[in-house]
Amino acid sequence: MQIKADQQLDCKGLACPMPIVKTKKAMNEVEDGQILEIQATDKGSIADLKAWSESVGHQYLGTIQEDGVLLHYIRKSSHDTGEEKTFEKTITNDEVIDRVSKGGIILDVREEAEYAFGHIEGSKSIPMGELENRLDELNKDREIYVICRTGTRSDLAARKLSDKGFTKVYNVLPGMASWQGKISRING
Repeated sequence: MQIKADQQLDCKGLACPMPIVKTKKAMNEVEDGQILEIQATDKGSIADLKAWSESVGHQYLGTIQEDGVLLHYIRKSSHDTGEEKTFEKTITNDEVIDRVSKGGIILDVREEAEYAFGHIEGSKSIPMGELENRLDELNKDREIYVICRTGTRSDLAARKLSDKGFTKVYNVLPGMASWQGKISRING
């Protein structure tokens, strides 16, 4: 089934946050009501683009996979949609370990493969795409420090947690790409 899109955007081979960065820019060129097709190969883009679309008021229509390429479809909503906001409560990479020692948890929202090849010891892995269905695994009474590779996906996850009633949530910046502390690996 061929889905008609008004414009296409090639994000194949790009990892987070680039599919979102390029999509934001491309949406400026799309007219209200038109559909943008984003072609991506990063599995994390499924949850990332869906969450970003919802956060700014565009309509995320869905994703189809064809020959290893994810085809995402987003309908641009009118200009009266909300402006994109960033999650206001943040914590630095350097501060997070000290805070965790006082009872908080680090929630890693990267994909399973990213987590397997390097994560902060003791962190909990819930990929962004699974977060909505796994909220019951998190304690609303504990501080939660959300981390991803660059701070983009964790920002979206922190907002989602906040919207679901979690009040002690922090986005860890700049994220794993700049992590200087000890790294644990699964089977390594």
